[in-house]
Amino acid sequence: MNSAGNNSVTHLVIGEEEQGQRLDNFLIRVCKGVPKSHLYRILRSGEVRVNSGRVAATYRLCVGDKLRIPPIRIAERPQNEVDEAAKQRVDLPIIYEDEAMLVIDKPEGIAVHGGSGVSFGVIEALRRQRPQAKFLELAHRLDRETSGILLVGKKRLALTALHDMFREHGAGADKRYLVLVKGRWMNITQHVKLPLHKYLTEGGERRVSVNTAGKASHTVFRLLARWPEMSLLEAQLKTGRTHQIRVHLAHLGFPILGDEKYGEFALNRDLKRDGLKRMALHAWRMAFRHPLTATPLECIAPLPDGIGNYIAAVDTEKTREFSADNLEQILGKAL
Repeated sequence: MNSAGNNSVTHLVIGEEEQGQRLDNFLIRVCKGVPKSHLYRILRSGEVRVNSGRVAATYRLCVGDKLRIPPIRIAERPQNEVDEAAKQRVDLPIIYEDEAMLVIDKPEGIAVHGGSGVSFGVIEALRRQRPQAKFLELAHRLDRETSGILLVGKKRLALTALHDMFREHGAGADKRYLVLVKGRWMNITQHVKLPLHKYLTEGGERRVSVNTAGKASHTVFRLLARWPEMSLLEAQLKTGRTHQIRVHLAHLGFPILGDEKYGEFALNRDLKRDGLKRMALHAWRMAFRHPLTATPLECIAPLPDGIGNYIAAVDTEKTREFSADNLEQILGKAL
């Protein structure tokens, strides 16, 4: 299948692997390097045609559909940017793989998908690393600053099943994160149900706040360890809102260490000096059923050194006020 060209109309015929995908998501994948705003503009104007007719951006593609994509100018990426992208693809640890899906331990600092000023992400790295793969699509997302477990579908049927599973949340995947926060968290288990509202700043940056007009959001926090000035929590997502863990914690007065969006900037500056050079949020465990066989799976991504070494340094004098029974097992070499 040919991708959209720079100076001429492109005609594509949809195959089995693209069946069921939304038209806008298909174009975002095929027209690499084109701003999403431009793609949505040509969709609204009717310049993209399916079977010679106009369709909505949410139209789901069918096998045999004939697409007409107008000429699109795609900016050439500088050679040094391509070289940097090639470096980034090297370290994508695979936790689990079979014919239907991949489970990756995503490093922090790498976006899951190119776009919004980032031309290269995990999914692009995988596609370049595996040029023979016919289908590789994200089943869910992680913030660029967050590390840990990320699922990728290798078949359309598996991807659709994973999407359905994540929509169920409490009844689907059990997603757990490890997070370091400022302050002395006291409750062993705490359910946080605060509605979250998405908005754009004047500079066009996506942000989230606690707002009664927002969507219902539920996070369960469990205390794993506490020191005089910071706490280690496990966060279990019951809903999957944008920046949910980060905003819930910041609103409660326990910002995540190293969080540049919702954290404390002066504190983060001191943390970098003391050795914590990233946001201390890591997707460490996910339990779910295989999308095709329904076999129970549990995937674990060990705590990264960037967080583990900082915890070990703080804990040198064993100033912990509280420790969960399974703390050593969870953190491994960190303590």
